[in-house]
Amino acid sequence: MKTINKAYITLGLAGLLALASCKVTQTYKRPDNLKAGSLYRDSSGADTTTMASLPWRTLFADTILQGLIQEGINNNLDLKTAVLKIAESAATLQSSKMAYLPSLDVSLQATKAKSSQAALNFPAGIGINLNTVTYQASLNASWEVNVWGQLSSLKRQALANFLQSDAAKRAVQTQLIADIANNYYNLLSYDQQLQITEETVKNRIKDVATMKDLKEGAIVNGAAVVQSEANRYAAEVSIPDLKQSIRETENALCILLARAPGPIKRATLAGQVPVTQLSTGLSAQLLSNRPDVQESEYAFRSAFENTNVAHSYFYPTFSITASGGLSSLQLKNFFNNSVFYNLVGGLTQPIFNKGQNKARYRIAQAQQLEAFNTFQQKLLTAGQEVSNALYAYQTAVAKHDLRAKQIAALEKSVSYTNELLRYNSSTNYTDVLTSEQSLLAAQLSGVSDRLQQLQAAVNLYKALGGGWR
Repeated sequence: MKTINKAYITLGLAGLLALASCKVTQTYKRPDNLKAGSLYRDSSGADTTTMASLPWRTLFADTILQGLIQEGINNNLDLKTAVLKIAESAATLQSSKMAYLPSLDVSLQATKAKSSQAALNFPAGIGINLNTVTYQASLNASWEVNVWGQLSSLKRQALANFLQSDAAKRAVQTQLIADIANNYYNLLSYDQQLQITEETVKNRIKDVATMKDLKEGAIVNGAAVVQSEANRYAAEVSIPDLKQSIRETENALCILLARAPGPIKRATLAGQVPVTQLSTGLSAQLLSNRPDVQESEYAFRSAFENTNVAHSYFYPTFSITASGGLSSLQLKNFFNNSVFYNLVGGLTQPIFNKGQNKARYRIAQAQQLEAFNTFQQKLLTAGQEVSNALYAYQTAVAKHDLRAKQIAALEKSVSYTNELLRYNSSTNYTDVLTSEQSLLAAQLSGVSDRLQQLQAAVNLYKALGGGWR
């Protein structure tokens, strides 16, 4: 009866401890003071449609670019490393789930001992075997009861770390897609600029020949011929730099694709179809769409659970250990009357630990606040990136029509001044020189405008969290 009463008392105490554990650990919930309500500048819309939900194959119509992106997803080394990080976190999570179970081990041992008769303090004349050999086989188990929720907090922390590694992998993928697309568009713009420059050089070579003919006709002087030659070389000298930029951008793309440096197959800038529907949705959707924002929140959750773990060190630990098996001084009697067992339940309350528990708790609280600040900063940065990319796109579109009108006017200016130079000796070649140089600059700027439009759409897609679906 006494044994039964003791068992009930023990169970009752365990139940009370379990109820008390509810006050030791806190349950995570997303903070209410997050600045996620109005992160987009000059945006008052309530439409939840966002281009982040588009698969990347839908966003990029160029099939060559699609193939490069898929190759990058398959082979990129940073992305492969991120996948391995997920496997590491998964193993840690599985280990934390197993922490609820008791540990179990088996041991086999033989112990040979020699004792001193003087140390045993037996009376003289008593025959005692001072040399003994003990044979023992035992099964040992120990179990730490999750009274204060420490093991639960550790499991939730491991889960947060696992989800953080998964979000980090998706963040690497979104950045990879944006980097491949932006480098690809850079290549196309360099190709276009090189083509424009080479055509300009051809025209200026013709201008030099024309100036020489006009000089022979006494329409222009030798200075005009020399100026036309200098004008030709001013355009031609930029060609090596453009070719170097092409080579370096190809090599950068190869690194993203995990290739050895080499040429990149590509289309033309004129064949690219820019995205026109740039829906941003609500800024609060960044919490569910942007992987790096999710990564920061999971890091904050991990720090939150670490604070719970640190708090639990102030409370007693309850453990149960048990062992049993066979023990004998003779092998022939090993299975006869050699059974032994013991069962121990222990409660350990920390009293003085040299301030380590308090220090651990204060450090965990500070790290939790640091993680929250990083989380908030990541959100604010995400809103800034969306606003910048959207405005860059709008700026490129606004410049498009104006640039086209500027180029058309400059083309007429070059044509008119060349005609006047042929038939009017009072026309200054400086006018022709200025109009040609202005035309080349405007044509190159037009390529940059188109590049800005394409890359702004890519950057907006990445800023909204697109690319990992």
